[in-house]
Amino acid sequence: MNNVIFIGLVSFFADLSTEMVYPLIPLYLTTVFGATPALVGVIEGIAESLASLLRVFSGYITDKYRRKKPIAFAGYAAGLVYKLILLIAGSWMGILVARMIDRFGKGIRTAPRDVLVSESCDADKLGHSFGIHKALDMAGSAAGILIAFFIMKAWNGAYAYQDLFLLACIPAVASLFMFVFIRETGEPCEVTEPLHLVQGFKTLDGRLKLYLAVVFLFTLGNSSNVFLLLKAGHVGFDPASVVLLYFLYNVVSSLFAVPFGKRSDRIGRKRLLVAGYFTFAIAYAGFAWAPNKTIVIATFALYGLFTAMTAGVERAFVSEIAPKELKGTMLGLHSTIVGIALLPASVIAGLLWNAFGSVAPFAFGAGLSLASALILSIGLPQKEANVSV
Repeated sequence: MNNVIFIGLVSFFADLSTEMVYPLIPLYLTTVFGATPALVGVIEGIAESLASLLRVFSGYITDKYRRKKPIAFAGYAAGLVYKLILLIAGSWMGILVARMIDRFGKGIRTAPRDVLVSESCDADKLGHSFGIHKALDMAGSAAGILIAFFIMKAWNGAYAYQDLFLLACIPAVASLFMFVFIRETGEPCEVTEPLHLVQGFKTLDGRLKLYLAVVFLFTLGNSSNVFLLLKAGHVGFDPASVVLLYFLYNVVSSLFAVPFGKRSDRIGRKRLLVAGYFTFAIAYAGFAWAPNKTIVIATFALYGLFTAMTAGVERAFVSEIAPKELKGTMLGLHSTIVGIALLPASVIAGLLWNAFGSVAPFAFGAGLSLASALILSIGLPQKEANVSV
């Protein structure tokens, strides 16, 4: 379990660094470089999707060579490069390059990191362990956002973006230092026998096939979180208050990730995932038709509950039913599917916003989430086998 905690601390400092600047990216793009919501959507979609194929590839390399720690380290190091490029970016094209490098790093690190978590705990504590990791991950995000909020308040409207980008490099370095305390799981060696991916995909558990299809459908309506921040500004929140709303979302996610993860160990993953998708549908409906700021605040908290219900639980679900020799590949494939769907999701959201107003993208996302919840509820068997890690 110590390994899980140190892996969580890597994510804590990395997300602290990232979230110090992430809430300001849409503001930076729109106020400094004159970007429209549609362009913001394109930038976010491209950044997520071009790196998405790396996720399944890094998972495959993890399975083949069984070296998780150095691959994850390289992915987190890209987060530091991201902040350095933000410092010198002179146009929205520079921001796009920076975001692509950041997502490139996420694409590399996600699968090996998740395999490290799954192999650092007992099989009956997968949900708990992924919940611990997610709690530390979101706590880092919350801390970064709170720091950004107080800095923005101190700026008093005169935003010194480069100063904040430079400050964000400090926790990025701290996240890399945490790797000193993480031990590699298993024996690092090249598998001499080829990994039979095609045969492995054919024999995948039917529940995993269904879930991966539902993940793609759901993600088409789950556009970049920058649209949540833009919506809050559209309702009337000032930039500093928008950052505070994002802080609320991360705090709620962090507080409930472990309880929901432990509960999924007891009652099965399906119930938590279905409940999470229904919660997302309600939250996005709230973003679509929020009549006042109070509802927007409540909706950000509800969106945090959705993340706590699903983010760690879905990784535990994939880990426990994926073939042991393809665990990294399947975790990478899950992230790849999400990444591939994010490009059309963000582009669609931006186009719907431009054409029909801010209600349209959130109503669209709520509808797809509701459909995903119904498909899982009806199509996924109630009993879930507990496969040993």
